[in-house]
Amino acid sequence: MRGRSLWRLWLRAWLVRTLGYGGLPRSELGLGELLPVLSSPRGNSSRRLCHHRPVITPYARGSGLAHRLQPQESSKYLGPAGDLPFVGLLRTKDLSREELVEVLKAAVVDRKGPLVTVNKPQGLPVTGKSGDLTLLTVLPELSQSLGLRDRELHIVHAPGRDCSGLVLLSSCPQTTSRLHKFFTHSRKVQRPTALYCAVTDGIPAASEGKIEVALKLERIDGVDLAVPVKSPSRKHILEGVKKTLSHFRVVATGSGCALVQLQPLTVFLGQLQVHMTLQLCPVLGDHTYSTRVSTVLGQRFLLPDESTRPLKQVLNEALLQRLHLTAAQAAHLPLHLHLQSLLLPGPRPQASPIECLVPLPPYFSRTLQCLGLNQQLSSLVPDAHWMAEGVRGETPSIQAQGR
Repeated sequence: MRGRSLWRLWLRAWLVRTLGYGGLPRSELGLGELLPVLSSPRGNSSRRLCHHRPVITPYARGSGLAHRLQPQESSKYLGPAGDLPFVGLLRTKDLSREELVEVLKAAVVDRKGPLVTVNKPQGLPVTGKSGDLTLLTVLPELSQSLGLRDRELHIVHAPGRDCSGLVLLSSCPQTTSRLHKFFTHSRKVQRPTALYCAVTDGIPAASEGKIEVALKLERIDGVDLAVPVKSPSRKHILEGVKKTLSHFRVVATGSGCALVQLQPLTVFLGQLQVHMTLQLCPVLGDHTYSTRVSTVLGQRFLLPDESTRPLKQVLNEALLQRLHLTAAQAAHLPLHLHLQSLLLPGPRPQASPIECLVPLPPYFSRTLQCLGLNQQLSSLVPDAHWMAEGVRGETPSIQAQGR
């Protein structure tokens, strides 16, 4: 009983810090009060499924509560009470099915008809091997928990395991199918629908542009990694090499880092991380590809892919000081890559796209604050002219369907 009670107290603190809810005094906020608020639709805009703007959650705000409520014996949470000051980061591998369903239910940002939007914690795998605890494996329980009865949820769109951000679910097979066709068609005609935000170690040379490179998967030390391929031939394409494309735009810079918006127009494992590495600006917390960038006498350059292995990201002393981290803590820094927004087709072919938004994780907001990048946070609001270019037109329209 004591362990269960401690778990509920910890979860309450994590939900408050992670989802940034501040409508009630934190000391008086219980799970019973929190869940209905988080799962209810907000705002009056007819063009948005989710109405959250990214907000700064000060690192100090509520940290005392998180400290007090964290079970000392629990290894599920990395919080300010320990040696790792990454508020709101969840150790998903230590969760039970019941606990993961409770976390996901509280992470529901919006519900409209058959569509359910969830703000996925960083580190939660979407799919996996047989027996793994993933988002996919708990969808039946989540459906029941949300009162959908026999209408089981299906994944429409989700970021990868190491990314945080927007997961779009649907309880209607017809809507799921139409949205899958929409995203497939958008990629085919190179129309952006997803918008990520990232913090990079380094500042891109150009304020905006596109990154085009052919990638292939190569198994290195037992891990499948994306490796660039120069001048791919037809034979390369047949062997699994894929041409990838992303757009990027620098929103703010400071302390040798940048806040960057990214629009992938293709899908490939690790695409955005590799693309930023090729700009000599690896994503903060990228412990997979950042070792491909080295520095000599203040000049950055790329190392040969075959000579690098996935290692913990190494940050310079000045950056560690700005982040208030030790080198040992930085080795556990979460990947600062967040799926912030999705554009969905309107109810009619020529209608304006529907915008779906989720807020930033607290550790991401803390990093922006430490680096002085939070002053430009309002610029993270998606620019319809930049993001929605080409979304209108001959794309399948989506009529929300449900039983």
